[in-house]
Amino acid sequence: MKIDVHAHYWTNEYLDLVAGLGKTDTDTQRGLGAGEGDELVARLQLMDRAGVDMQILSACPQMPYSLDREAAVHVARFVNDQYAAVVKAHPDRFRAFVATPMPHIAESIEEIARGLDELGMVGVCVNATILDQPLIDEAFSPIFAELDRRGAILYIHPAGNSCCSRLIADHHLTWQVGAPMEDTISIMQLITNGIPSRYPNIRIINSHLGGAMPMLMQRADNQYGWEAPETPEKPSLAAKRMWYDTVGHGHVPALHAAIETFGADRLVLGTDFPYEAGDIFVRAVRYISDPSIKPADAEMILEKNAEGLFGLRK
Repeated sequence: MKIDVHAHYWTNEYLDLVAGLGKTDTDTQRGLGAGEGDELVARLQLMDRAGVDMQILSACPQMPYSLDREAAVHVARFVNDQYAAVVKAHPDRFRAFVATPMPHIAESIEEIARGLDELGMVGVCVNATILDQPLIDEAFSPIFAELDRRGAILYIHPAGNSCCSRLIADHHLTWQVGAPMEDTISIMQLITNGIPSRYPNIRIINSHLGGAMPMLMQRADNQYGWEAPETPEKPSLAAKRMWYDTVGHGHVPALHAAIETFGADRLVLGTDFPYEAGDIFVRAVRYISDPSIKPADAEMILEKNAEGLFGLRK
């Protein structure tokens, strides 16, 4: 079963609610094919064309985060109910990740319980930063503890905040460069703070082939001892405790680097729909079977790894 773990779904009604929380980029998400009705029909047809059996839907990066506790809870419950309805209508094609009303910890844990236990969702999604605060902030440790207790899947996606840098934001680089840099920073923060070893039962999936990590892993191994001496284990070992989706825009050399760095057993199919749509969506799946990729590795990446993670089989 080919399971696409990096797939967005938003209705205009939800985007309106997120805009009400202060999100300023919701207009760019409308009309791209990630909605309901005819867009959903076309999406299913495209999945069939590419041979994708199932998508795990996530609200990242349009997340229901707000300092307004009541508003955040309302919007989080709204989107999780929407996703549960889509899964109920198409149980053979979709599953979904729980969105949480961060930064409100007790309410987020409550929504995680509702999503996983009552709505039947398959994991939890978060942005790489919560209102520009890193996930490894001590305030968020109860979330990690709860996910570890449950042995849950945690999917992490860039927030689209340009790494809080004007050097990125002011030069039209938020998604071209900023997003994979967010991935890179988030992964290294998880590693240097020992999250994969402190919470070994959480199955963490990072986005976009791990950002720049395939190129930086040896550098991290060489330099963590003096720059981040409290890091509990070698970065390359910690990195292999996590998983990485294959969103690489069809760039086979990048896929090779990720396989060599993390291992084919740590990669899972991702398409980034609707940002990779049409022929590009098809390529996002088929490039994993490039002749230069070992067939056994491609089979793991396309099917076996996600089947094992999510406990799903045809």
